[in-house]
Amino acid sequence: MGKRQNYPSIDMQRTGRRIKRLITGAGYTPSMIQEYLHLACVQPIYRWYKGLILPSVDHLLSLSELLGVHMEDLLVKKCEKIDGFIMRYNDMSPREKRIMEYYKKLYVEAA
Repeated sequence: MGKRQNYPSIDMQRTGRRIKRLITGAGYTPSMIQEYLHLACVQPIYRWYKGLILPSVDHLLSLSELLGVHMEDLLVKKCEKIDGFIMRYNDMSPREKRIMEYYKKLYVEAA
């Protein structure tokens, strides 16, 4: 089979925080989003916020148009690009993980 290929995956918790920040930053409430997306209840939106589930592709498209961002801007990859290369968090040493956590607090979560 050869070398295993790494492919990007979605960080659901950070994606949920980003979606919540974009929605609330635009002045929308979960019930307003529920109505806009024609959802039967508001619970899926809270589950997005917590990173338990992701919006469907249709809902991502609708949210991106409502919020004026690209669909890709709603999603957060598990990989971080640092100094021109990608490191997977699980493959880092404990020291590198502490540095990454510090970096995320300073830059990534503030964005």
